[in-house]
Amino acid sequence: MGTPHADPAELDLSTFTTEAVDPRYANLDQMSVLEVATAMNEAEMEVPRAVNRALPEISAAITAIVGQLGNGGRMFYVGAGTPGRLGILDASECPPTFSTDPEMVQGIIAGGPSAIINAVEGAEDDYDAGRGLIEKYSITAGDVVVGVTASGRTPFVIGAVDAARELGAVTVGVSSNANAELSVAAQFPIEVVVGPEIVSGSTRLKAGSAQKQVLNMLSTVTMVQLGKTYGNLMVDVSTTNAKLRVRARNLVQRVTGASEEVASEALARGEGHVKIASVMILRSVDAQEAKALLAEAHGNLRAVLEA
Repeated sequence: MGTPHADPAELDLSTFTTEAVDPRYANLDQMSVLEVATAMNEAEMEVPRAVNRALPEISAAITAIVGQLGNGGRMFYVGAGTPGRLGILDASECPPTFSTDPEMVQGIIAGGPSAIINAVEGAEDDYDAGRGLIEKYSITAGDVVVGVTASGRTPFVIGAVDAARELGAVTVGVSSNANAELSVAAQFPIEVVVGPEIVSGSTRLKAGSAQKQVLNMLSTVTMVQLGKTYGNLMVDVSTTNAKLRVRARNLVQRVTGASEEVASEALARGEGHVKIASVMILRSVDAQEAKALLAEAHGNLRAVLEA
């Protein structure tokens, strides 16, 4: 388990690779625009390699997440600064992409919603505020708490992970330093070590890119395992605008082989849901029976169509 944070004045940042200075970029401010952009691009190439090295740990965490969410649990991303914003971004994209309940995946940032735009000084150092999230969000043993912090020692994040683990919830820690304090606190530690940033200490760069990739995996692979796709088709997409309505019709046509007219009619009767429309066409049933078949299969389209 983690411990409440030490006095910030006692922190030794020299032990964090995310705080190291990369000598290759010592003359960054003297480079041309193209040279800086090229250097950034080259630096970012380390990110997918670092994520690749962490795939076994990422996969283990996803397996546990699938078990929790498949049984009605929720997943909470907890972070401060850039990691907090990335968690909110990933969570906010789950409902339109996979038609999930907004409660299923949630993002929490130290300092509250105002910290999404403006930094809230000192919020990340509040260990007790992190612990308080567990009661505030009524987190239980059936939920998942994913702590995200580049340094791996952010007290707010560790407080939330500590309290969640004490309750028996699944806890995951995503950090960018080896042997992170968060890795001790979390049940499933994921360390994606990308090395020093091109702008020393600016962890919104490589570390942020790595966190975005990991969170993409945590949510997307989980949703695939929960039957939110059919093959690689986004069949649980929410048809909330014209583009998505056309996409839905194209998806129904691809799944069923039906004409544009038949697909459009089925979608209209199926309340715009790709899965319902596809089952209606391929199983020759009405919308109500299609819904019942999908409910029985926990929303898994393939299970219904191959039954």
